[in-house]
Amino acid sequence: MSIEEYDTDTQDVSVAEAKRELTRLLSDGRFHATDRQKAILVYLAERKFAGCEAGTKAFAIAVDVLGRTSSFDSAVDPIVRIEIGRLRSSLENYYEAYGQSPGTRIEVPRGRYVSIFTRKGFEKGSFSTTRDDTAHKQDNRPTDDIAPYTASKSAVRRPWRVLPTIVLALCLSAGVVAAAWMYSRPPVTDPPIVFISVDAGDPEYHDEASLAEEILLATLTRFRNLTVVTEPPSATPSTVTYRLKVAFQATMTNGSMRWQFIDMRSGHHLAAGVETTEILENDRGAARLDLASALAGKLAAARGIINHFELRAAPDHALGNICVLRAEGALDDGDLHEIDRASECLEKTLALNPKHADAAAALAGILAMSSDEHSIGRAIGLAKEALAADPRSDRAHISLARALAARGEVARALTSANRARSLNPYNPDVTAALATILFAAGSWDAAVGMATEAGRIPDVVPGEVVLVQALDAYRRRNWIEATSQADRLHAGEVGSMLKVAAHGQLASPQLARRLLDLRREFPDFESAFRARIAVLRLDPSLVDSIEDGLRKAGAALKMPSKADAQKSRQ
Repeated sequence: MSIEEYDTDTQDVSVAEAKRELTRLLSDGRFHATDRQKAILVYLAERKFAGCEAGTKAFAIAVDVLGRTSSFDSAVDPIVRIEIGRLRSSLENYYEAYGQSPGTRIEVPRGRYVSIFTRKGFEKGSFSTTRDDTAHKQDNRPTDDIAPYTASKSAVRRPWRVLPTIVLALCLSAGVVAAAWMYSRPPVTDPPIVFISVDAGDPEYHDEASLAEEILLATLTRFRNLTVVTEPPSATPSTVTYRLKVAFQATMTNGSMRWQFIDMRSGHHLAAGVETTEILENDRGAARLDLASALAGKLAAARGIINHFELRAAPDHALGNICVLRAEGALDDGDLHEIDRASECLEKTLALNPKHADAAAALAGILAMSSDEHSIGRAIGLAKEALAADPRSDRAHISLARALAARGEVARALTSANRARSLNPYNPDVTAALATILFAAGSWDAAVGMATEAGRIPDVVPGEVVLVQALDAYRRRNWIEATSQADRLHAGEVGSMLKVAAHGQLASPQLARRLLDLRREFPDFESAFRARIAVLRLDPSLVDSIEDGLRKAGAALKMPSKADAQKSRQ
């Protein structure tokens, strides 16, 4: 439809009626637009209410609403065009499905950045922001009944010079008010939607490629940090975030998936690679599953490609899914500052939506790392609430397992952890968490086996895998292997203490520098060693051995109290 057709199709809708429709639309959960798109709609509507009939520029929307800097160039960054297109689609889809006739509706015409309010089912008219006829009649009084006006002659003679300035000021202030109205609330993020397609590299293997797509779909849908669709992106242009494009090939002895990961918002190719496997005893089904599970883990694990790009793109103040991703990354790194930041983010998310299962599970996982009984009790409560909202959540089951293990209920913890693994055997983070619980329970060989399995995808090895392997080497008094494994650990107090302890047992020449680094990063570790290590619920003899290594390294550890010693042996 042309721009002129949109203009002439405008029907008689008052400002009050238009505002009511805008408020109703924004509060309707069936209107599937992002907070960013809703902010744009409010911005355009407020300009309309202020009497700004002309469309605004992409630059104004980018700066006022989307937070871009004054260096924004729409020729380089198409974000405004993309978001307006998605907003338009969301409006069209909503009114097509739920619009009433007669009834008010909102449109964003193609080719212009402006909102139009129409009333379907009535004769055409025009949107009016002026006073009614009665007001005009009241102003048509004789001039001697009007109080003298003291403005300058130039203003009286040329009112057309003043009016545009007033309207422009109103338009600008309306835009600022609209942006502030929406952005006084942090944006709430949802898991991204990923469109997957698998094609055969050779037409001969078309049927096998279809089977490979089904298996890849089945593996990816086990993860809670994305939503998978198999409809083409053109069918849902306003919602699809990424596209996974896979070419499947197979010979008599080998199978492969060559893949590309594409951002549908910008069109940029974010990542690419190839997964390969041997086909043993002509078991092509096993080969397809091996390829699909490897690719699913590389994409959707906590350290996977999807989380990486979601974290990089999200605003710092965003809530929702992004808080869950931050929590998982912070726990894996052992970064106390980021853990605190993620906790605050999760608390705010739950305040907005108490039934956010992933946020409840993530906060439970953080609280379970505490040795405080109240925190552990709350962790168990949150994990159970998450399970009530999403019974098939591997995240919720593994958080419950961590909390139960922290309370010393090892058998129940293992049951919950195994349940999590049965729900998503392709998630290396779940398998790694089970390995940690098994190790704390004294099932060392089983724990190492699970850790080995969880670490089979090199790019997304969970930190807990390395921790279990380092602890096991230390337990076996293989100091060289323990130092090698400990040096692979991410940041984190327990991992850092284990590094120094292993080097202390070896009397490493780097000992003084490593101890100094540990003191700089964690100034209170010498007085809080027992409290920090207690969260792992390790065998008391292993804790004593780690303490011995730290003392050999020169650490002035505080002697444990009777209560601490008793707690570490529970």
